[in-house]
Amino acid sequence: MTTKFERQGTILQLVQERELATQQEVAQALRDAGYPAVQTTVSRDIAQLGLVKVRNAEGKLVYALPGADDIDRLNELITALRRWAVSLEPAGALVVIKTVNGYATPLADAIDAATTDVAGTIAGENTIFVAPRDGLAAAELAEQFRHHLEGDN
Repeated sequence: MTTKFERQGTILQLVQERELATQQEVAQALRDAGYPAVQTTVSRDIAQLGLVKVRNAEGKLVYALPGADDIDRLNELITALRRWAVSLEPAGALVVIKTVNGYATPLADAIDAATTDVAGTIAGENTIFVAPRDGLAAAELAEQFRHHLEGDN
């Protein structure tokens, strides 16, 4: 049986060696490396490792190790989610986040700055609609946010 530490170490190695663009590609690469992997575990691992998406030479978004600026933005997002988010849930193609009154815009700004998995946000007084980028389901994005919100950095 493999440990979380071993699995996450393998993910870090894989994203350095290969250009993996989706959670499904990361899960398949893990399986190819001999680790049992399901999408929800990979989603949690990616969030916990703080992996970011960067553009490769062809302009395609692929997973990479975070730089210092990426870690700062991720920490700001985690803080904002924990401080202001009241609930979050996937709704069709979007993720709907409810916030304390008046804090939807600051949280939406933190989401936009911290992740390339988001195509955009629309914020009202206490509600944010978050649109995931193509290839990422709203449920997967909601799961990433939920890990940050619940303390599973």
